[in-house]
Amino acid sequence: MDGAGLSFNRRGIDVWPGIWLLAASREFDVVGGGIAILEERTRDASGMLAVAFTSGHIVFRHSLLVRSTDAERLAEYSDLTSGDLVGVAVETTGESRFLQIVGLIDEAGVLLTGTRVTIPGGIVVSDGSDSYRIAASGSTRNLAGRSHLEPPSAGFPRVVFFGPESVRADHLDALATGQVDALANDDISNRVAERESAGLLAVTALDTEAELGGFALDQDDEALLTCLDDKLNYLTDERNVGYAEWLGNPSVFLERAEAWTP
Repeated sequence: MDGAGLSFNRRGIDVWPGIWLLAASREFDVVGGGIAILEERTRDASGMLAVAFTSGHIVFRHSLLVRSTDAERLAEYSDLTSGDLVGVAVETTGESRFLQIVGLIDEAGVLLTGTRVTIPGGIVVSDGSDSYRIAASGSTRNLAGRSHLEPPSAGFPRVVFFGPESVRADHLDALATGQVDALANDDISNRVAERESAGLLAVTALDTEAELGGFALDQDDEALLTCLDDKLNYLTDERNVGYAEWLGNPSVFLERAEAWTP
């Protein structure tokens, strides 16, 4: 956008948990990359307001990715039982939203009483208090390094947790080879995997709720926030131009940028 007054020096960050809080450090001004905008993510570990988010530039929904042969059997989240093993990526909205949908955590992220979680030191059992909490902004320390979850009854699915060191290809391989029965993730990622699977995988159980994704920056940098919001709102036509439009025309944002007048 000629005359926008912005320039970017891009740097990769290879650790996901808490990535948005790096915008409050001296090292980074803006952090982005599929980050869902949540009020709980604006605060640091001490509870102090640390970052602000831009206007949402993309809409996320969640869904299940399953083998095509299981698509009819696992058409809805409610079809999952303890006979099914679902893979989720830790410290993401894919994890927290899935656990909430199926009823294994409440809105505050507190695990259902009697839920058994495997951690490096053994197994811990939730007592239903906020000492056992899984949330998109971070989880209680006693659940760090979690690998598996066993529900308290047959009405809930079992869960395998993919740690920060794993990559999406590992998750897809686990599904294709039958190590898990479903992957819970954002619908955009799941749709891409479905298209690239040559009919082997299918998307089911679309979440009824939506999330907005945005960029994080230091909560005191009001001038930068205003500048970014102005440009994002224009590029997305106030969120009327999004992922679906880009998928149909990968030049859509470049075309809007070139048509912009300072």
